[in-house]
This record gives sequence, structure tokens and C-alpha cells, in this order.
Amino acid sequence: MFAEIFGPDLIIVIIVIVVVLFGGAAIPKLARNLGSAKTEFEKGLKAGKTQATDADATKDADPQA
Repeated sequence: MFAEIFGPDLIIVIIVIVVVLFGGAAIPKLARNLGSAKTEFEKGLKAGKTQATDADATKDADPQA
């Protein structure tokens, strides 16, 4: 279903509209910001997993908790 909606012709149109709206110089900045946001999000996920693992290890080590 989505393959019919998001065909190659629609993707090209979307790319052209984005270039017209933001300009050619703003697109690399936008891509860079998206990449750094993704990196920070992944760091947050790792930190959350580490904290959860530490909390589980502390709970297992202290049976009174």
C-alpha cells in the first residue's frame, strides 16, 4: 500500500520541494543536525540501559530492597 503512495516520482517531488523551501546551503546543516540528534538519542538509550542494568544488579545484590 505504501509502496504505491511513496513511489520514486513522489520522492523526487518531495526532494525538489525541500530544496526550494530550505535552499541548497541549509540542507547539509539540516542533515548534520539530524545526525547529531540521532547520535545523542543513541547515547541516551545506552545510558538508560546501563542505569537499568545497574539498578537490577543492585536489586539482586541487596535482597532487602
